[in-house]
Amino acid sequence: MKTEHRRVTANGISQAVRVAGPATGVPVLLIHGNCSSAAFWEPLIRRLPETLRVVAPDLRGYGDTQTAPVDAGRGLADFADDVAALLNEPSLFADGARPVVVGHSLGGGVAMRLLVDHPDRVSGLLLAAPVSPYGFGGTRDLAGTPTTPDFAGTGGGTANADFVARLAAGERDASAPASPRSVLRSAYVADPASLGDDEELLLDSLLSTATGTDNYPGDAVPSPHWPGFAPGGRGTLNALAPAHFRIADELVAVTPKPPVTWIRGDADVIVSDASLFDLARLGALGVLPGWPGPQECPPQPMVGQTRAVLDRYAAAGGSYREVTLPGCGHSPHLERPAEFVAELLALCPHA
Repeated sequence: MKTEHRRVTANGISQAVRVAGPATGVPVLLIHGNCSSAAFWEPLIRRLPETLRVVAPDLRGYGDTQTAPVDAGRGLADFADDVAALLNEPSLFADGARPVVVGHSLGGGVAMRLLVDHPDRVSGLLLAAPVSPYGFGGTRDLAGTPTTPDFAGTGGGTANADFVARLAAGERDASAPASPRSVLRSAYVADPASLGDDEELLLDSLLSTATGTDNYPGDAVPSPHWPGFAPGGRGTLNALAPAHFRIADELVAVTPKPPVTWIRGDADVIVSDASLFDLARLGALGVLPGWPGPQECPPQPMVGQTRAVLDRYAAAGGSYREVTLPGCGHSPHLERPAEFVAELLALCPHA
């Protein structure tokens, strides 16, 4: 399939949306992750059958959507509200459409929020390397217990300042480990060869990220706990912090409960029980000084938390399927497209 670009005003902001397939097709909503845009779905969309109606928006502050601020105190609800408004846009979806919702990374958290807030509008959920239902960082066990009262070491202060500066400058070379292209090759996928001919498209998508206090990465506040800061109230990384995004209990309680497929790579370095983006893990590796040790500040068991919450979801009457792809990194739809398409179509009735 090929996409066409549209612009709609929904939830009070101008949103850029990629659309493919007939208006009467089985509806699929694709929600991209952090530091990317809807363009990150293009390699997948090319592989999808014409029986689907695919809608892929740029989230606020990404791609060509308006750079509206992110109120981190609402968790990922600003993003979810923007996406929910698109469900009622007649130029995108048929009346009363209940799409299969696919969320990658941050987009997985947005998809969870969308399901909790609008369970009657979601027919199935495909979570691709999603953020934990207990947020990113700052929790110690499968129940999401905080490591400190203020969730120190999470949120806007965790961003690599060199990466943010190079991102803001639109740097395209790979001369430094923190350059956007280097990060794309080393963190988004396990094998950079899987980017193939789409590397420039995907780099463009990454570079479309709006930087600053109100978007990526957000602000931070001082903390008496290691590493000296806690999440602020503005911007994307704070919206992901466990102080603001903790959706586990709501997800378990939601009704009706659509089927959930959780697909991940076992070589993911971003969302992992040993994430290289979790400051506690970097402290344990000796990369960050002053780490107080595993009793006070253990790395977050991200994968284990997601599994525990989905087990509770299933015990409460829902169902889920976990698909682990060997040798795959953070972007299963790019690295294992055939398997990804098969899992998506399994959630789509009459596709």
